Amino acid sequence: MACLPGKPLQLPHHAIDEMMSSQRSIVLGGTGLVGSHIVRQLVMAGERPLTLSRRPRTDDHVDWLQGDLARPADLALPLVEQLFCTVNIQLLADALPCVATPSLRRVVVFTSTSIVTKANSEIESEREGVRRLAEGEQRLIAVCDRLGIGWTILRPTLIYDEGRDANITRLAGLIGRFGFLPLLGGGTGLRQPVHAEDLAIGALAAMAAPAAANKTYVLAGCDVMTYREMVGRIFDGMARSRRLISVPPWVWRAAFLAMKPMLPHANVEMGIRMAQDMNFDSSAAQADFGWNPRGFHPQFLSR
Repeated sequence: MACLPGKPLQLPHHAIDEMMSSQRSIVLGGTGLVGSHIVRQLVMAGERPLTLSRRPRTDDHVDWLQGDLARPADLALPLVEQLFCTVNIQLLADALPCVATPSLRRVVVFTSTSIVTKANSEIESEREGVRRLAEGEQRLIAVCDRLGIGWTILRPTLIYDEGRDANITRLAGLIGRFGFLPLLGGGTGLRQPVHAEDLAIGALAAMAAPAAANKTYVLAGCDVMTYREMVGRIFDGMARSRRLISVPPWVWRAAFLAMKPMLPHANVEMGIRMAQDMNFDSSAAQADFGWNPRGFHPQFLSR
């Protein structure tokens, strides 16, 4: 796959035409990392999308519906043909029989490649989380098949959006705080970070592509690189010299325990995964709906 420069992608013309000719879409998770970009892409395509929120909201280009997907019996959704979902897939699987309108013909839902990469995690809560995620996929497929709704499941790799995500931006925060970053061993595990905006564009393209109906796809970033190189590019995007320190496993575990109060969301498994390959093949998505994300060159200087 040929990588594009770091500028945002544009939605393919065939996808724009399809969106313009369709009825309205609803976005579940429209304030989130990927969902907010989906909303923006729909607006740019000339649509006025619907978005569900638990709190009252107003927008000149979006119709916000107040409600909670966890209480689907209380929801009364207008007629829509397309549903995008970036929230918990189990919630959608439970709610869809209650909220699906007669006009709904397609859903595009995001899960994660962690279904594969965390299946054998040392941390029980992570194993349980991905088990529920995989179970949610199967339940959603069964519900859609029963209701006669086409489905597409998208599994992205490591998601980033400078200043907003909990992955790359968190690493940038640690670099800014300490001036260096420790790596367990050589950080040789392969990664493919993918930008949230590219995922939104991919979601619209998948929705518009008949070939993508009733299929599951991996959406991986264009560049395949080691964890060490990925972190090095974060240093580059901050205009800082690369300062990476390799430490052996026993030192990593001891240091982690000492620094745990400063890093409440971290765990030992994060370091172990630095040596694990997490690269995936996105050729099916490229063939079926033109998946072609940008290369990984994050920029933090203007933020």
